Amino acid sequence: MTECIIVGMGGFIGAVCRYLVGLLPVKESFVFPIKTFGINIIGCFLIGIIAALALKNSALDPRWILFLKIGICGGFTTFSSFALESCDLLGKGNVWIAFLYLVLSVALGVAAVFAGQWIVS
Repeated sequence: MTECIIVGMGGFIGAVCRYLVGLLPVKESFVFPIKTFGINIIGCFLIGIIAALALKNSALDPRWILFLKIGICGGFTTFSSFALESCDLLGKGNVWIAFLYLVLSVALGVAAVFAGQWIVS
């Protein structure tokens, strides 16, 4: 149960940070969603650092890793987890599974959004 509270606290911080970035007065004069794109790239960069530090230093408390990786990064963007899992698959030589995961996640994710919107409308 302690781990759930730790993840929840990190998730709170990550979600609030995502919200605050969304409030930044960035003029989006074109269709490309630059703030969400930036959030996703920053989240991927951070989760990469955290995962590498966790692998490099076994003395790190696993609860801190949960707080940072699952909590903060997960609350900031779930895209970072998706990217980390894709890199892990590629790093383990599972190229075709990684490719399938990437393509299906993006295609079915977008299709699911359309389906959800269609059901409501």
